Amino acid sequence: MSVPLQKYRNIGIAAHIDSGKTTVTERILFYTGVTHKIGEVHEGETTTDWMEQERERGITIQSAAVSCVWAGHHINIIDTPGHVDFTIEVGRSLRVLDGVVAVFCGVGGVQPQSETVWRQANRYRVPRIIFVNKLDRVGADFARVVDDINKKLKANAIAMQMQIGLSEDFNAIIDVLSRRMFVFKSDDKYGAKPEEHAIPDEYKEQVDVLYNRIVEKACDFDEALADKFLNEQEITVPEVKAALRKGTVERKVVPAFCGSAFKNKGVQLMLDGVVDYLPSPLDIPPIEGEILATGKMEARPADPSAEFSGLVFKVMTDPFVGLLAFVRVYSGTLKAGSYVYNSTKGNKERVSRLVRFHADKREDISELCAGDIGGVVGLKDPMTGDTICSEDHPILLEKIDIPAPVISASVEPKSKSDYEKMTLGLRKLSQEDPSFYFSYDKETGQTVIKGMGELHLEIMVDRLKREHKVEVTQGKLEVAYKETIRKLVEAEGKFIRQSGGRGQYGHVWITFEPQERGKGFEFVNDVVGGTVPREYIPAVEKGLKEAINNGVLGGYPVVDMKATLTDGSYHDVDSSEMAFQVAASLAFKEGVSKADPVLLEPIMKVEVETPEDYMGDVMGDLNSRRGRILGMESRNGNSIVLAEVPLAEMFGYATQLRSMTKGRASYTMEFECYRETPKNVQESLVASQKK
Repeated sequence: MSVPLQKYRNIGIAAHIDSGKTTVTERILFYTGVTHKIGEVHEGETTTDWMEQERERGITIQSAAVSCVWAGHHINIIDTPGHVDFTIEVGRSLRVLDGVVAVFCGVGGVQPQSETVWRQANRYRVPRIIFVNKLDRVGADFARVVDDINKKLKANAIAMQMQIGLSEDFNAIIDVLSRRMFVFKSDDKYGAKPEEHAIPDEYKEQVDVLYNRIVEKACDFDEALADKFLNEQEITVPEVKAALRKGTVERKVVPAFCGSAFKNKGVQLMLDGVVDYLPSPLDIPPIEGEILATGKMEARPADPSAEFSGLVFKVMTDPFVGLLAFVRVYSGTLKAGSYVYNSTKGNKERVSRLVRFHADKREDISELCAGDIGGVVGLKDPMTGDTICSEDHPILLEKIDIPAPVISASVEPKSKSDYEKMTLGLRKLSQEDPSFYFSYDKETGQTVIKGMGELHLEIMVDRLKREHKVEVTQGKLEVAYKETIRKLVEAEGKFIRQSGGRGQYGHVWITFEPQERGKGFEFVNDVVGGTVPREYIPAVEKGLKEAINNGVLGGYPVVDMKATLTDGSYHDVDSSEMAFQVAASLAFKEGVSKADPVLLEPIMKVEVETPEDYMGDVMGDLNSRRGRILGMESRNGNSIVLAEVPLAEMFGYATQLRSMTKGRASYTMEFECYRETPKNVQESLVASQKK
């Protein structure tokens, strides 16, 4: 390895939509010498937003990986989308990253999607630092945003810097620990070399307060430093940095930096923060996985000489090389031309090429070592979450969670001859994005696509047209309802058929009971005395798993239910797997019908920002959409309304909000949870399904 592992940083740039993540990434690439021209989002020229749709809309859709070097450290960066419809991109990136730069808008502060990203980072235990961006805008305030983050996200953030000048007058940053002021000159267009000065006297008192705050925080993570502080001994900057780094890696403190990426201010100082505080692959606990032979858990150290193990966290269809798998190598070394074992699928595969990423450009390399992120060409059918490892010591790493879709629509090709082409395109898109599903509905003869929101499906249909050259017609958007049960019941399923020759006989008793929301479906075998022979138990489970796809109310999938096989009977000659499968589905229909079934609908968390004058109209409209107002606050002279609204009521909301507020209000929404549908709504839905 040309760079030692302790000088590696695998980081993600993550935040809510429009906080400036892609612009931050673009500046990082410019200052680290990877690009020689700064690309702008509004001009459609950025490096990481390379898809046509991204450049047209000015949003990030796919997470893009790039590599660069700063202060002798090798940094792998993943720029992730902010839009809630592409949550899977953020989740799977966080799963393989060691640290995150969470970007916040200096005006907007914490927004609903910031909370989602923060929750995901907590879930995957990822250390992070904060970069408060857009401080050149009117109403931006670094200190206020840091307070906002601490209040709403319980983040324990600490300001490492101080901004000098508000909005257009923002022209300098004071680095509190080094007690230096960095001035950005108006004639230095790219802000490449800020001038370094001593702190002016007028700011010294404020800087002293901030300095003491940082040192006190650092003392929480280093007893020797705390002793020095209490005994009023001299404390050096490296000692404070080392203690803060320890606290950051343990996710107990979050250093906060400030700047304006668009105006080229503060990005280099934030990069120093990445190097100083975010962990290398050696600083985080070794990855754990299940040893297939024994079923026991084993840790794999971040060591190039250890047994090889890696995780496929993204798959992309490349027109030149076919399927390209993005892999995070956790241990060992992967060489081009070698063989690997896919422990998720149980097959041996050859790695033909290895590449290092630069967004949509590639650089061939001979090997990937522990701690590296790179591309693998040659895997036959890789899927997000697959573990690849050495065949001699197979291990299975924890999979990546895939969110369930909340919206669906039918699609059909404009010409019948394109049907096969469309199916092939949909298969490739669902392989790249596991939160996008498609299926064929036998009853209606339609192909149904499912995803995370209107924009998600719109982009996928657009990609079908551009990348796979298939013109399709999209049907009406439908909400992905689910069904569940509310009480415990016992049901019998008996399938007997005599038609000359060998008959069919399957008989089961199954108890169905509700589970807490989000628990999914669980099957338990509680048969005693062999009343249902062991070889037929999997057939019962299979019959139930097929049956739960079509509930009794509206044919929606049934979730959050436990099915316990308690009893049954069999026939020595006539019993078969098929008979028990059918018996299980008959028991399911009878049991769920008696168990007080109910429809569940997706609930969205909605935040509307509106001028005060339209507040009453906005709240009245949300109430009419079966919304539940959670609270109100004010931000930058505008009113913020927080609410939970069923997704079914949010179609066409953007147009309605614009006309209601003369185009002055904006809103964001994200999936919150599934909740029971009111009785009157359920009745009309069920009636419309039966028509």
